[in-house]
Order: sequence, then structure tokens, then C-alpha cells
Amino acid sequence: MANTLHSLSAPSGTHRPKRIALLGATGSIGENTLRVIAAHPGELELVAVAAHGRHAELAQIIKTHPTVRHATLFTEPGHAALRESGLSPHVKLHAPGIEGLESLANLPEVDCVLVAVVGTAGLRPALAALAAGKDLALASKEILVLAGPFVMAAARASGARILPVDSEHNAVFQCLQGHAHAELRRVTLTASGGAFRDWPSERLADVTPADALKHPNWVMGPKITVDSATLANKGLELIEAQCLFDLRPEQCAAVIHPQSIVHCLVEFTDGAMLAQLCPPSMTFPIQHALLYPRRGAKGTDAALPLDRLLKLEFRPADEGRFPMLRLARETMQAGGVAPAIYNAANEVAVAAFLAGRLPFLGIPRVVERTLAALPSSPVSELSAVLAVDAESRRVAGEQLVSS
Repeated sequence: MANTLHSLSAPSGTHRPKRIALLGATGSIGENTLRVIAAHPGELELVAVAAHGRHAELAQIIKTHPTVRHATLFTEPGHAALRESGLSPHVKLHAPGIEGLESLANLPEVDCVLVAVVGTAGLRPALAALAAGKDLALASKEILVLAGPFVMAAARASGARILPVDSEHNAVFQCLQGHAHAELRRVTLTASGGAFRDWPSERLADVTPADALKHPNWVMGPKITVDSATLANKGLELIEAQCLFDLRPEQCAAVIHPQSIVHCLVEFTDGAMLAQLCPPSMTFPIQHALLYPRRGAKGTDAALPLDRLLKLEFRPADEGRFPMLRLARETMQAGGVAPAIYNAANEVAVAAFLAGRLPFLGIPRVVERTLAALPSSPVSELSAVLAVDAESRRVAGEQLVSS
């Protein structure tokens, strides 16, 4: 843990604007990142952008940010449409697909690569950024869930910094500064409880995708919003925290906190706790990660209004109501490739639910059956983990019929 924290907290020693490559520019994290960059001229500079397929939105981002010199679209049709949109001659359009994302992550003029790509497509670009010694601002939790040991090893090998962007992990990162790993007893991540935290259990059988996408606190993409409703998102975050902060499974906990103001509770060996508080806006962790190790002179969004009474409520996370949380704990205990199986099966199940092909309560059933069908094995090579990811998706697809 000491080596990991050292790599996370080394000072940058630079006073020029930090140059950012943003992978996932048109999603919710990307939109908030653009707000943070716009609010800090002279401190942050956007030089490269990538998106999945929304070519018109990416073209507008490039037009709005004249410092952008590199761009790509992941999909072939989107890439072709962007190429034909009349880009400025100062902007280089890189290849589509993973190759283009890796190219942007390797750019010599980039200081920090923010990976906000949905799912596991950001793994290779993240590894490329670390191999090149770039700061990696990581918002795609699936990357560490799928290949955490390899990502952390790549950071250690190059001395690059991994700066967590997830609000909970960024909060833990802040609370751990200046504390030895041996002093840490437990990390508790907070969960809003999602769209159905106050629904009676018997109503969950009738949940529709439209219901699940009505998050009470956060504005996020469809997949992560559904994950918040099942608490798979918190399960993935517990797995990520175990890897990122070198924790044992029993040192990772979750609690329901409906207000989404406290983002973590870090307990030390003497029984004292530190908490990180801020409004439920992703601009706070994004700003912290991009400006680190400095604090911004101002916030992108307003701070907590302490001139009025704030209610902070905490509830136990019921793993009977939220079986995805129980399954995440079991994968943490199993280790090996079990987290990769959990993640892949969940992605397949959520996609099927959003497409109307799987009931809401079928999501944990698909994941549990996939985990049972593919018992964990030790992690050996990255190629083996990727093979397990592909096989897990195939097996999960088979489970959809009976769920």
C-alpha cells in the first residue's frame, strides 16, 4: 500500500496549464469535465477528445474548445461522419476504435488522460496512458474490476499516478492523504440507494427501464443509473476500492446514504473516522483529480450551503433486497477472475433489461448463474482475463432465456 499511495500522491511540479485528453467526451462524465475545464482557464487545457459515436456533439466540442488538436470517434460510421463534418485543419483525426483511443492516450503533449469510456473498452487506452507515464484520471470502474492487478502494476512500473474520479474513491483518496496504510481499519462507501430505495420489495417485479432511469440524486448515463438501482454500482466500487487502496475484502463496506452528501467514511485503528462531504455533483471529484495535487482557487459548482440545516441519514445496505451487493462480496472473497465474471455478466444483463428483454429482478439472477457456471481461477495473464470476460458474456447471454 505504501508504494501505491506514493505513486498516487507525488507532486507534479508544473505550473503551466495541465493538458487533458478526454476519452468519453459526450457522456455525463465528459460533460462535467468540460464544465470543469471551462471554469479553470490557464490551469486546464483540453487538447484531445474522443467519443463513441455522437459525431455532431464531438464536432461541437471541438469547435467550442479551440485548444483541441486531436480527436477520434470509436465507431466507424461516427468516425466517417466526423471526418466529413469539416474539421479545422489544426485538428488531427486519429483512427477509429481502440487504436484511436490508445493513440490519444499516448500523445506527447498530454499530461493527464481522463478515461470515462463506458464498460471495459477503456482498458487498453488506460494501460497505454500509464505506460507512457501520464496521469490517469479514472472514471471507468470496470477497468479495475476487470484487470486491477495489471493496471496497478503498470502504474508502479512507470511511476504514473492513478487519480480516482468516481466520487466515492476520490473521497477515500482525499481522506487517506497523510495516513499510513497500517493505520487504516475500514473504508465505507456510501450509496444513494438508487431509484427504488423507498419502494416496497413487491413492486420491484414490475420495474420498467423508464422507472430505473429516474435517479433521485445524480444525472448519469443509463447503464450506471441502472447499476445504482440494483446496487451493482456499489458492488463494483467495493471491488475497485479493494484493488485501488490495497484492502482486504472485510475492510470494504457500504451504507445507504440517501442525501449523497457524504461520499465515504474512512475508519482508522483508533476508532476515529474521516468523511468527505460535497454536493452530489461530479464536478467536485473531477476538479480534484484534474488539478491534483493543487486545490482549485474556486469551485466549478457551489459548495454545501451550511447556512441551512443539513440532514445526513444512514441506513444499512440490505443485501437481501440488493443481491448484487452480496454477489460482489462473494467475488471479492473468491478473487482471481471472479470480479471480471461479475462485471461482464452484469453488463450483459443490464443491456438486456434496458432493451426490454429481461425483467429488473432478472439482473442478479443472470449474474449469479454466470458466476456459478464459471468458477473463479487465479489471475495469470491479461489475455486470460480478457478471454474470461468474453466467455462470461457468452454464458450470461445464455442465462437470459431462463431469467
